[in-house]
Amino acid sequence: MEHPYVPRDLQLPGYVPVSLSQSTILTVYGLSSLLVVSLVWFLSGRSRSISKLDRLLMCWWAFTGLTHIILEGYFAFSPEFYKDKTGFYLAEVWKEYSKGDSRYAGRDSAIVAVEGMTSVLEGPPCLLAVYAIAKGKGYSYILQFAISLGQLYGTFVYFITAYLEGDNFSASPFYYYAYYVLANSFWLLIPSLIAIRCWKKISSAVQSQSQKKNKIR
Repeated sequence: MEHPYVPRDLQLPGYVPVSLSQSTILTVYGLSSLLVVSLVWFLSGRSRSISKLDRLLMCWWAFTGLTHIILEGYFAFSPEFYKDKTGFYLAEVWKEYSKGDSRYAGRDSAIVAVEGMTSVLEGPPCLLAVYAIAKGKGYSYILQFAISLGQLYGTFVYFITAYLEGDNFSASPFYYYAYYVLANSFWLLIPSLIAIRCWKKISSAVQSQSQKKNKIR
Protein backbone atom coordinates (compact mmCIF):
# COMPACT_ATOMS: atom_id res chain seq x y z
CA MET A 1 0.00 0.00 0.00
CA GLU A 2 1.41 3.40 -1.03
CA HIS A 3 1.87 5.83 1.85
CA PRO A 4 1.28 9.62 1.83
CA TYR A 5 4.58 10.57 3.45
CA VAL A 6 7.69 12.40 2.26
CA PRO A 7 10.20 11.29 1.11
CA ARG A 8 8.18 9.16 -1.27
CA ASP A 9 10.77 6.38 -1.25
CA LEU A 10 10.39 5.86 2.52
CA GLN A 11 10.03 2.13 3.08
CA LEU A 12 7.00 1.20 5.20
CA PRO A 13 6.18 -2.45 4.46
CA GLY A 14 2.69 -3.37 5.59
CA TYR A 15 1.53 0.24 5.85
CA VAL A 16 -2.20 0.63 6.59
CA PRO A 17 -3.79 4.03 5.76
CA VAL A 18 -5.33 6.24 8.43
CA SER A 19 -8.92 5.15 9.04
CA LEU A 20 -10.05 8.07 11.21
CA SER A 21 -10.57 11.52 9.70
CA GLN A 22 -8.31 14.40 10.62
CA SER A 23 -11.22 16.20 12.27
CA THR A 24 -12.05 13.16 14.41
CA ILE A 25 -8.44 12.74 15.56
CA LEU A 26 -8.06 16.43 16.44
CA THR A 27 -11.49 16.64 18.09
CA VAL A 28 -10.84 13.66 20.36
CA TYR A 29 -7.44 15.05 21.33
CA GLY A 30 -8.84 18.52 21.91
CA LEU A 31 -11.79 17.34 24.01
CA SER A 32 -9.62 14.96 26.04
CA SER A 33 -7.15 17.75 26.75
CA LEU A 34 -9.97 20.13 27.65
CA LEU A 35 -11.40 17.55 30.05
CA VAL A 36 -8.04 17.14 31.83
CA VAL A 37 -7.45 20.89 32.05
CA SER A 38 -11.01 21.58 33.24
CA LEU A 39 -10.80 18.88 35.91
CA VAL A 40 -7.48 20.15 37.27
CA TRP A 41 -8.71 23.75 37.18
CA PHE A 42 -11.90 22.82 39.05
CA LEU A 43 -10.18 20.72 41.72
CA SER A 44 -7.39 23.25 42.29
CA GLY A 45 -10.01 25.98 42.72
CA ARG A 46 -11.24 24.30 45.88
CA SER A 47 -8.08 25.52 47.64
CA ARG A 48 -7.97 29.26 48.25
CA SER A 49 -4.24 29.11 48.91
CA ILE A 50 -3.40 28.30 45.28
CA SER A 51 -3.06 31.35 43.02
CA LYS A 52 -4.61 31.46 39.55
CA LEU A 53 -1.17 31.34 37.97
CA ASP A 54 -0.27 28.21 39.91
CA ARG A 55 -3.60 26.68 38.92
CA LEU A 56 -2.78 27.37 35.26
CA LEU A 57 0.63 25.77 35.77
CA MET A 58 -1.03 22.71 37.31
CA CYS A 59 -3.23 22.46 34.21
CA TRP A 60 -0.18 22.69 31.95
CA TRP A 61 1.78 20.06 33.85
CA ALA A 62 -1.17 17.67 33.90
CA PHE A 63 -1.76 18.16 30.17
CA THR A 64 1.86 17.87 29.08
CA GLY A 65 2.57 15.02 31.51
CA LEU A 66 -0.25 12.87 30.17
CA THR A 67 0.75 13.79 26.61
CA HIS A 68 4.29 12.58 27.29
CA ILE A 69 3.21 9.37 29.01
CA ILE A 70 0.29 8.32 26.82
CA LEU A 71 0.90 9.72 23.33
CA GLU A 72 4.69 9.78 23.22
CA GLY A 73 4.98 6.65 25.32
CA TYR A 74 2.81 4.74 22.85
CA PHE A 75 4.93 5.93 19.94
CA ALA A 76 8.23 5.06 21.60
CA PHE A 77 7.19 1.50 22.40
CA SER A 78 5.05 0.74 19.31
CA PRO A 79 7.50 0.46 16.41
CA GLU A 80 4.93 -0.83 13.92
CA PHE A 81 2.02 1.52 14.64
CA TYR A 82 1.75 2.28 10.91
CA LYS A 83 0.64 -1.34 10.34
CA ASP A 84 -2.32 -1.09 12.73
CA LYS A 85 -5.55 -2.28 11.14
CA THR A 86 -7.88 -1.85 14.13
CA GLY A 87 -8.26 1.93 14.00
CA PHE A 88 -6.72 2.20 17.47
CA TYR A 89 -6.76 5.91 18.30
CA LEU A 90 -3.11 6.33 19.36
CA ALA A 91 -1.88 4.58 16.21
CA GLU A 92 -4.13 6.84 14.14
CA VAL A 93 -2.69 9.92 15.83
CA TRP A 94 0.85 9.02 14.80
CA LYS A 95 -0.14 8.00 11.29
CA GLU A 96 -1.73 11.42 10.92
CA TYR A 97 1.09 13.35 12.60
CA SER A 98 3.65 11.61 10.38
CA LYS A 99 2.25 13.67 7.51
CA GLY A 100 3.96 16.60 9.20
CA ASP A 101 7.10 14.67 10.09
CA SER A 102 7.64 11.30 8.43
CA ARG A 103 10.55 10.53 10.76
CA TYR A 104 7.91 9.16 13.12
CA ALA A 105 6.59 6.60 10.67
CA GLY A 106 10.17 5.85 9.57
CA ARG A 107 11.30 5.30 13.19
CA ASP A 108 14.20 7.75 12.98
CA SER A 109 16.61 6.81 15.78
CA ALA A 110 16.92 10.38 17.11
CA ILE A 111 13.14 10.75 17.29
CA VAL A 112 12.64 7.40 19.02
CA ALA A 113 15.36 8.25 21.56
CA VAL A 114 13.99 11.72 22.33
CA GLU A 115 10.37 10.56 22.58
CA GLY A 116 11.30 7.52 24.67
CA MET A 117 13.29 9.55 27.18
CA THR A 118 10.59 12.22 27.26
CA SER A 119 7.82 9.76 28.06
CA VAL A 120 9.80 7.98 30.78
CA LEU A 121 11.94 10.76 32.31
CA GLU A 122 9.64 13.78 31.91
CA GLY A 123 6.09 12.43 31.93
CA PRO A 124 5.93 11.25 35.57
CA PRO A 125 7.81 14.32 36.93
CA CYS A 126 5.21 16.53 35.20
CA LEU A 127 2.48 14.86 37.25
CA LEU A 128 4.66 15.20 40.35
CA ALA A 129 4.82 18.94 39.60
CA VAL A 130 1.02 19.10 39.79
CA TYR A 131 1.18 17.58 43.28
CA ALA A 132 4.12 19.78 44.33
CA ILE A 133 2.30 22.99 43.38
CA ALA A 134 -0.93 21.85 45.01
CA LYS A 135 0.84 21.05 48.30
CA GLY A 136 3.27 23.97 48.20
CA LYS A 137 6.31 21.70 48.33
CA GLY A 138 9.72 23.31 48.64
CA TYR A 139 11.05 21.46 45.60
CA SER A 140 8.28 22.75 43.32
CA TYR A 141 10.32 25.43 41.53
CA ILE A 142 13.47 23.39 41.02
CA LEU A 143 11.35 20.50 39.72
CA GLN A 144 9.51 22.71 37.24
CA PHE A 145 12.79 24.31 36.20
CA ALA A 146 14.41 20.92 35.56
CA ILE A 147 11.45 19.57 33.56
CA SER A 148 11.25 22.76 31.49
CA LEU A 149 14.95 22.51 30.61
CA GLY A 150 14.40 18.89 29.59
CA GLN A 151 11.47 19.86 27.38
CA LEU A 152 13.46 22.66 25.77
CA TYR A 153 16.41 20.34 25.16
CA GLY A 154 14.20 17.71 23.54
CA THR A 155 12.42 20.25 21.36
CA PHE A 156 15.66 21.84 20.18
CA VAL A 157 17.09 18.41 19.36
CA TYR A 158 13.88 17.67 17.46
CA PHE A 159 14.14 20.78 15.27
CA ILE A 160 17.92 20.77 14.86
CA THR A 161 18.11 17.12 13.73
CA ALA A 162 15.40 17.79 11.14
CA TYR A 163 17.36 20.79 9.85
CA LEU A 164 20.60 18.82 9.66
CA GLU A 165 18.85 16.05 7.73
CA GLY A 166 17.40 18.43 5.14
CA ASP A 167 14.11 19.37 6.77
CA ASN A 168 12.09 17.61 4.09
CA PHE A 169 9.71 15.35 5.99
CA SER A 170 6.28 17.00 5.50
CA ALA A 171 3.66 15.95 2.99
CA SER A 172 2.66 19.58 2.30
CA PRO A 173 3.21 23.13 3.61
CA PHE A 174 -0.04 22.81 5.60
CA TYR A 175 1.23 19.81 7.56
CA TYR A 176 4.64 21.42 7.94
CA TYR A 177 3.32 24.56 9.61
CA ALA A 178 0.30 23.08 11.41
CA TYR A 179 1.88 19.90 12.79
CA TYR A 180 5.64 20.35 12.71
CA VAL A 181 5.94 24.06 13.55
CA LEU A 182 2.80 25.16 15.40
CA ALA A 183 2.12 22.03 17.45
CA ASN A 184 5.70 21.89 18.72
CA SER A 185 6.14 25.62 19.29
CA PHE A 186 4.15 25.37 22.54
CA TRP A 187 6.96 23.21 23.98
CA LEU A 188 9.39 26.04 23.26
CA LEU A 189 7.34 29.00 24.44
CA ILE A 190 5.70 27.67 27.63
CA PRO A 191 8.75 25.85 29.09
CA SER A 192 10.83 28.98 28.41
CA LEU A 193 8.42 31.17 30.37
CA ILE A 194 8.23 28.65 33.22
CA ALA A 195 12.02 28.26 33.37
CA ILE A 196 12.49 32.05 33.58
CA ARG A 197 9.90 32.34 36.35
CA CYS A 198 11.41 29.47 38.33
CA TRP A 199 14.93 30.87 37.93
CA LYS A 200 13.75 34.19 39.39
CA LYS A 201 11.95 32.44 42.27
CA ILE A 202 14.95 30.26 43.11
CA SER A 203 17.41 33.16 42.84
CA SER A 204 15.22 35.32 45.07
CA ALA A 205 14.97 32.56 47.69
CA VAL A 206 18.74 31.98 47.71
CA GLN A 207 19.43 35.71 47.96
CA SER A 208 16.96 36.06 50.83
CA GLN A 209 18.55 33.15 52.65
CA SER A 210 22.02 34.67 52.20
CA GLN A 211 20.85 37.99 53.60
CA LYS A 212 19.41 36.27 56.68
CA LYS A 213 22.71 34.46 57.29
CA ASN A 214 24.64 37.72 57.00
CA LYS A 215 22.35 39.40 59.55
CA ILE A 216 22.90 36.54 62.00
CA ARG A 217 26.65 36.93 61.68
